[in-house]
Amino acid sequence: MRRTIAYPLATLGMVASSLAVAASPAMAHGYVSSPPSRQALCAAGTVGDCGGIQFEPQSVEAPKGSKECNGGGAAFGVLNDESRNWPATTVGKSVTFNWVLTARHRTATWEYFVDGTSVATFDDKNAIPEASVSHTVDLSRFSGKKTVLAVWNIGDTPMAFYNCVDVNVGGGGGGASTPTTPPTKAPTTPPTTAPTTAPATTAPTTQAPAPVQGAEGAWAPGVAYKVGDKVTYEGVTYQVRQAHTSIRSWEPGIWTLALWLPL
Repeated sequence: MRRTIAYPLATLGMVASSLAVAASPAMAHGYVSSPPSRQALCAAGTVGDCGGIQFEPQSVEAPKGSKECNGGGAAFGVLNDESRNWPATTVGKSVTFNWVLTARHRTATWEYFVDGTSVATFDDKNAIPEASVSHTVDLSRFSGKKTVLAVWNIGDTPMAFYNCVDVNVGGGGGGASTPTTPPTKAPTTPPTTAPTTAPATTAPTTQAPAPVQGAEGAWAPGVAYKVGDKVTYEGVTYQVRQAHTSIRSWEPGIWTLALWLPL
């Protein structure tokens, strides 16, 4: 009797395991979350009508050596469409690019290009990276709107992951300009009569503080969460494991444990 019961249970366990593998995001790997890459902008809904990339910003995988935003593959061609006027993040001369990794592959190098020219390379020597990776890149030789191609070269496969990040270096080149005309000077002649109304004696109204992003509330897309922030989602409380800006399809749950720790 025990054997008769044990075999069905084992079979059920294998079926459940197979279902879990099938349901997992097989193409879940990594993308640049800030400054937001083009796929991050699509996933957040900042740029609409992006097709499938809005649901899997981490999946722009193609053979190494491409200089295209989609890696030159057949999928996600929308990332190469310059007619979309991709929003550019205003940055300084030094920029920190933050990656969110959902599958941590052995890494050869991380490369950054501007106008097809290499501006930075970080050698990981085939090590397995952390779940979040940051690189600070010097862009002081550039100004104005530029597209940075960020490439994650996998160490044990011929593949790489591609991200295009639009930035406005130094705030020039199409960004809002700072007015050069000073504001009109206030009159220098003092009033000839003193005010007749005494100042109000009531205490000033206390302004409620602005809500802290990501702290103790329901999960929402488009929020900059910090490590340690807590949210609720579908009745469960989660704590942020790595800082990121939330996007649709990356809600707290079993498939996003790299970002969220259930409490």
